[in-house]
Amino acid sequence: MTMPVASELSVRLSWHRHLTARGAVVVARPLSLLPPRRLGQVLRFARRGTRPATIAQALGARQAVVTVSARCAGQGCLQRSIATVLLCRLRGRWPDWCTGVRTEPFRAHAWVEVGGAAVGEGDDTTLFHTMMSVRHPSGGRP
Repeated sequence: MTMPVASELSVRLSWHRHLTARGAVVVARPLSLLPPRRLGQVLRFARRGTRPATIAQALGARQAVVTVSARCAGQGCLQRSIATVLLCRLRGRWPDWCTGVRTEPFRAHAWVEVGGAAVGEGDDTTLFHTMMSVRHPSGGRP
């Protein structure tokens, strides 16, 4: 999945946040290689027992992930989105995880949402048709 990513700003992280973000990125890499159906099963299992994430929590997790990983800061949208939801999960929260495609030009992309709005993404995310998602059962209401 590729989509040009606007310049990501790295943030200053505590050693604990740096370590947990790095761990989420490491775990997200093999998960990103799973077949879509299996990945969905794993993420649905991971979201169990969570509360919906707020925009600030999801954005903070996303910023931490792109700070510790050049791949996630660039074209690695699938790994970035998985690492973001996993990092939120470590705090008992769950943003909606989505993947989708657009046709003109064809592109695939993965992102996280809170309340139906993409977190940390450009405005063109609205052009993507969601093909698969793992949403919080409450509908994303904190």
